[in-house]
Amino acid sequence: MSQHYQLIVQQDAKSPIAEAYRTLRTNIQFAKIDGELKTLMFTSAGPGEGKSTTAANTAIALAQSGKKVIVVDCDLRKPVQHQIFNRSKRGVTNFLVEDLVVTNLIQDTGIENLRVLTSGPIPPNPSELLGAARMQELLEALQAQSDYLIIDVPPVVAVTDACVLASKVDGILLVLDSSAVHPPEMAQRAKELLTNANGHLLGVILNRVEIEEEHAYYYYYYGNEKKKKA
Repeated sequence: MSQHYQLIVQQDAKSPIAEAYRTLRTNIQFAKIDGELKTLMFTSAGPGEGKSTTAANTAIALAQSGKKVIVVDCDLRKPVQHQIFNRSKRGVTNFLVEDLVVTNLIQDTGIENLRVLTSGPIPPNPSELLGAARMQELLEALQAQSDYLIIDVPPVVAVTDACVLASKVDGILLVLDSSAVHPPEMAQRAKELLTNANGHLLGVILNRVEIEEEHAYYYYYYGNEKKKKA
């Protein structure tokens, strides 16, 4: 796995951040109101807010609960899931433009219950490909093979790709970098774009939040105590 993109849920399972991802997992599992939440799309307002790393770590947390999970890299402009999991880039666009079977493109990640479909080569027309009937076929084929699809898409304010897929997924999570200086209207604009596209926005994930030292100590202390009692 790439060291640049930290999969902290796998690499430091007792950390406060890993615990935060498990809390997010629980919230997702209890968020279903009108039917199941099987396809979850992760986007952000702008670039560099950590949506791809957040999607990957959330997928690991879900996989660790025994669910079969596939991460799908639909950021066809700046894909990184192949780097995060250190796998071949061959994936989504190969399926969309070639006569291939998707099962032959899905790759194991080395993490139990978790597989990945990487982006494939970067195309000249990402939004058109994501809106094609072949894309719907892909989502249906992947749903049949998993309990959860975690879909990584480009920032919603920058390009239209996230809006193209918004109505095709069960829920959307908007990742915002808490340390970034956003124009106040940027997050609101992201929300409006997704809801106007008939997307079901589940909520906002604040990324890169500073954890107070005493809170971090509590998590590590509790984890060690559990180990001693085991």
